Amino acid sequence: MSQDTGYGAGQERYDDGYGYDDGTRVGGTGQTRTRLPDAPGGDPYGSGRKPARSSRGLVTVVGVVVLLVAAIAFANQGGGGKKSDGPSDAKAPVTSATAPTGERPVAGRHNDVPMGFGHTEQGAQSAAANYAVVLGSEAMYETPRRHRILAAVADEGSAAGLQSAYDATYTSGLFEQIGLTANGTAPAGATFVSRTSPVGAKVLRYSDTAADVDVWCLELFGLTGEKSTKPVTSAWYTLTVKLKWNGSDWKVLNTSQRTGPTPVTGDNPVSSSGDIAGAVNEFGGFTYAR
Repeated sequence: MSQDTGYGAGQERYDDGYGYDDGTRVGGTGQTRTRLPDAPGGDPYGSGRKPARSSRGLVTVVGVVVLLVAAIAFANQGGGGKKSDGPSDAKAPVTSATAPTGERPVAGRHNDVPMGFGHTEQGAQSAAANYAVVLGSEAMYETPRRHRILAAVADEGSAAGLQSAYDATYTSGLFEQIGLTANGTAPAGATFVSRTSPVGAKVLRYSDTAADVDVWCLELFGLTGEKSTKPVTSAWYTLTVKLKWNGSDWKVLNTSQRTGPTPVTGDNPVSSSGDIAGAVNEFGGFTYAR
C-alpha cells in the first residue's frame, strides 16, 4: 500500500521551508488621475451636450414619476393589506464550484474527529476535508493523540498499516529537526503550530463503496517564541484521500499529497510571534461541509 507518511510534516519541507525572506517588501504605489477640461462644444466622449429641458417639460416628468410611485405603493397594499402566504417565486442563487451545499456535514464526533458523513459524493468530500484537518494537526505529533485520531478515521482493515506508517514518520529525529521536544510538544516559552485549512475539494472517483477525493489545503507550520529558529510559515498542497464506505461512514484507506497549487505571496506585513501564538490559541477551527 502506497502511503505518503510525510503528510502535514513532509521531511523535504523541513529542510528549507522555514526561513524568512530578508528582502523588503514595498506596497503598491498610488497613481494620480488628472481631469482634463471638456473639449469645446462636446463632452470627453465626443458627443454634444443635450439641450436643457424646458421648465414645463421638467414639471411634467416629475408629475409622472410621482403618480407611478403612488400606483406601485397602492398595488403593494392590495387585498386589504394582507401579504401573500404562498411560497416565494425567487430562485435560489447558483452556487460556485467550491461553495458549500448547506447540507449538514456530520451527525456526531468521536475522539474530537467529525463522524457520520452522508453516503453521497458530497459526504465523501466533507469526510476527506475534515480528515485532512485532523491528520494535519499538531495532535499527530504526540503518540497517544495520533493513535486516537488514526483509530477514528481509518478503515478497520487499514488501521494497523496506517498507524505503523505514521509512527515511522513521527520520530524523535523529526521532532529535533523541527524544534520540538522528544515527546512531540513545543519547548517551554513556545507554541507549536500545525494547522491545516481546506480550501476546496473535488471527487476523482466515486462508487457506493469507495471514493477518491482531492483536498486543496493551506497549512500553517512552525514554532512561535523569541528563541524560535523555525518561525511559522505557510505551505500549499493537495491531499488525495482514498475512502471506503464501511456501511455507516467514510473511512480512510490511505493518503498521498503533492505540492500546490500555490498562489503568489501577498504584501501583508509579517505579524509578530506573539500575534501568531495568540491567533492560534484564540481562533478555533471549523467542521467542513461540501
